[in-house]
Amino acid sequence: MAIDWLDLPAPPALPGLFLRAALRRRVTGRSLPELGVRCQVTVDPKHLARYRQICGFSDKHRLPAPYPHILAFALQMQLLTDTRFPFPLLGLVHLENHIRVLRPLGGLGPFTVSVQVQDLQPHDKGVTFSLITQLHDQLGLLWEGDSRILCRALRLDGKPAERAAETTLTQTSLAHWRAPADIGRRYARIAGDYNPIHMFAATAKLFGFPRAIAHGLWNKGRALAELGARLPDAGYSVSVRFQKPVLLPAEVRLLVSEPGSHGQFSLLGQNDLSHMSGSWQPLD
Repeated sequence: MAIDWLDLPAPPALPGLFLRAALRRRVTGRSLPELGVRCQVTVDPKHLARYRQICGFSDKHRLPAPYPHILAFALQMQLLTDTRFPFPLLGLVHLENHIRVLRPLGGLGPFTVSVQVQDLQPHDKGVTFSLITQLHDQLGLLWEGDSRILCRALRLDGKPAERAAETTLTQTSLAHWRAPADIGRRYARIAGDYNPIHMFAATAKLFGFPRAIAHGLWNKGRALAELGARLPDAGYSVSVRFQKPVLLPAEVRLLVSEPGSHGQFSLLGQNDLSHMSGSWQPLD
């Protein structure tokens, strides 16, 4: 597939993209565009420190594994609000997130961040696609993220792919924390993601939620910060499935399997409600 790349001199400003997203309500096509967006970025140390603080990462002189998603957010918005992208942004649901850390995430850049969409598939509740984000340095591909996203507004012929059976490992409690009522607003100021479902109960109710919900990538980041030394500096992947949303405020606990090259973890809420399940493993 030949990608039509839009090369930007800098990450785009978000306010205009949010307005574009708010005005877009209809599905305009049944296939994904062969379109990508990329630009060069550098890391602001103060912004990185704020991200580490809100997720609980220690300063190991490396970027936290989810942080490239933050660097790419404005480019993702640019792509998903482009007139050639067929689905309205509001209403898309982040189902899964997969990260591959190929080499240690050292330094502050410059990096080249790129985003594209691919792999449109039927789903029981609509269709899914992958939002692929890559981080390159002068040596090549450094990090890759795959956000699997659901669009309920379209149906395609065919059966959804069956999920491969996975052996469940025994997990024990590692940590617990409180997700306060304002964590969505606080995380949005760092991540740039001001989706109304994360802001206030009143805005979340417009989309069918009784209260504001925590960002999925904050849940993942907070969990990976607790996993800490169980994860290597590079050469691994970590995947999560987002299940029931974390309604704010909330108390959650993190369960994890024994340390090893492979492992599993779960984020549970009240009455053992499963909010997120995940795993890590070495790269092939």
